[in-house]
Formats: sequence, C-alpha cells, structure tokens
Amino acid sequence: MITATRNNPAADCIAMVVVLLMAIGTVFVFSASASVGQEFELQRFYEYTGLRQILFFPLACGVMYFFSGVDYRKLSLANGWSRNPTIYLLLLSIVLLAVVLLQRFYPVFPRFVPKVNEHFRWIRIHLGPVAVSFQPSELAKWAVIFFVAAACAKFGDEIKLFFTRFAPICLVVAVVAALIIVEDFGTAALITLLAFLMLIIAGAKLWHILPPLPVAGFVFYQAIASSPTRVKRIGAFLNPEKWTDTINYQPQQSLIALGSGGLWGKGLGRGICKYDHLPEDTTDFIFAIIGEELGFVGNAAVILLFILFIWLGILVVMRCRDRFGQLLAGGIVLAIAIQAALNIAVVTVVVPTKGIPLPFVSAGGTSMLLSAAAVGVLLNIAKQDQNPKIKM
Repeated sequence: MITATRNNPAADCIAMVVVLLMAIGTVFVFSASASVGQEFELQRFYEYTGLRQILFFPLACGVMYFFSGVDYRKLSLANGWSRNPTIYLLLLSIVLLAVVLLQRFYPVFPRFVPKVNEHFRWIRIHLGPVAVSFQPSELAKWAVIFFVAAACAKFGDEIKLFFTRFAPICLVVAVVAALIIVEDFGTAALITLLAFLMLIIAGAKLWHILPPLPVAGFVFYQAIASSPTRVKRIGAFLNPEKWTDTINYQPQQSLIALGSGGLWGKGLGRGICKYDHLPEDTTDFIFAIIGEELGFVGNAAVILLFILFIWLGILVVMRCRDRFGQLLAGGIVLAIAIQAALNIAVVTVVVPTKGIPLPFVSAGGTSMLLSAAAVGVLLNIAKQDQNPKIKM
C-alpha cells in the first residue's frame, strides 16, 4: 500500500519554485500594467490587470495547497468510468467548448461569450458589478492530460491494441482539439502534442502513432491556410524585415525590450516598452518585460526556475511506484515545460508569434488557478511513499 509522507524534499522544493514563479509573475504583471496618467478606483478593483493578479496569487497558492491534500488516485479509473471525476471534467470542458464555438456561427450568447480580439475564447460570468472571465480551452487542456493518463493506466499493455484502446483515446483528443482549433490554434496544437507524447510514454506502438500524424498535419495545415492572420504571421516570421509596423511590430518590440535591458536591466518598474509600445505585455510577452527591467540575469533566473521545476518533476516520476501516478506526473511536467519553452521561444522570436502564456508568470486567472491545481496534484503524487532507491 502506498502511504503519504509528511516530509518530502521534492514536494517542498516544487511548491517553493512554483510560488516563487507566481510571485515574480505578480510583481511584473503589476509593473507591466502601469499606464501614464492612470488613476486607480478601488470600486473598480477587478478591472485592473495588475490588481487582479494580486488577488489571483494567494488564491492560486490556496488552490495548490488544497489539491496537494487530495489523493490523486481518486482521479484514476480503478473504480470504473462512472466514478472518475476526470470523465465529468472532460465532458464539462467539451460542453463549454461547444458553447464557445457555437457563438462563432450562431451568436446566441453575446453577453456570456464576448468577442475579444476577433476570437471567441472566453465565457464571461456576471456577478453583480464584476464580470469574471473563464477560458474553457485551459480546462480542456488539463482534462485531456488527466484523461489520457487515467485511460493509459487503466488499459496497461492493452494500449498497444489499435482499434479497441489506442484509437478511442485519439478520437477523444481529436474531438477536443477540433472544438478548439477554430478559435485557438496554439492551444489545440499543444493539447494534441501532449496527448501523443503521453501515449508514447505509456507504451503505445510507434507504428500506431505514425498513421494519425499525416491526418493531424493536414488538419492543422488547413487551419493555418484558412486563416489570413496565421498565414501572415508565418510570412512575417520568415521575413522579419517586412511589416515591422503591422504584423511584425510585436516581435520587434519584444526584441527591443530584451535588448535594451542588457545584462542587469533598467531596474524594476523602470521599463518603457510597457507604455503602449509592446502589446500583450502582461500576458504572452511578460518575459520581455522581465528582460527589460531585470536584464539577462532576470530572464536567466526565470529559465533556471523552470529547469529546476522540470528536474524535480522528473524526479517525482522516477520515484513513483504507481503507473497512473507516473503518467499523470509526467503529463503535468510535460505541459508546464512545453508551454514555458514555447512562450520563451515566441518572445525571443525563435518561432512565429502565438498566444501561449508563460505558466505561473503571465496574467490570467484561468491559467494560473488551473496550473496551480495541477501542480497541487503533482505535489500529492510526490508526497506518497515512493521508491527509496531514488533519492535527491
């Protein structure tokens, strides 16, 4: 029987790293949200990005602590499909994604599904004078990770059976990705990549993985080709000297922010790119603001924190004696690692611009709270009595 241990260095270190990343994010989101001549009204507290992030930070810490005390094995399929909360979480996310996508073709919920930056990605819930926004694609991402881990652990070696085991899992992932890809290409691609990586880790046959790839590639190609904005972004990435005042403006400003910071940066709060020079400075490009104000040293510190998180997460996977725990921990670590790598690659213009937030650091309550909940599950896995032969 696997029992919980009170003192676990790996769990404690993971918690400290994540809290530190969220603290850094809160400070720099507040800094990046500064505006010349801006006056704060406490009655409209929730409308200010920086102040809202200050509220999310302790909430995320509380969520992480709560889920660290919930036995992760309750998320497995050991007690059957109908008793697994992951299945209901997945169904809920599919319903919410369908509601959001419906607004694109049949705008029947304009009050609850607003159009933001030409896309329908959010569900807005009005609570009196405050409107709380929620992004269903973030919930779907974690629901897919938890579902794939639970299904692969349930099937065991039967995951190598193509039609009865492997294909149904791929079908579920395809349904979720199809509901997301119209409005959010990056998240759909990320979910698909994570699902395939988890299937490989679970022991699926390589020749089972290969046939769906051309189909997935064709679908994603059509999604890019059907969107003029996505085509322009790829063209701008291949020709960085062109369209510097339009589609290439944001990547160029990101490089300017990073370059102007130098080694030590201009100082906390002294950056100037946040004053309407760099769009999305509190979300997708927060890493550039850190580089401008804390320089290369600040960027390196953030990267090292993510590397430390990944190393500790791999340690948890290696020490776990439960197959479901291994797959679930691996999926959580993969999601955070790949998302962080993609965000930093976008900010440094290594890949074309795409709206992928930096985990724990970028502004956004949905991303922070759900990521904190996932890390809480990872902490619970780490706290279990695990393989004593593998130590820190």
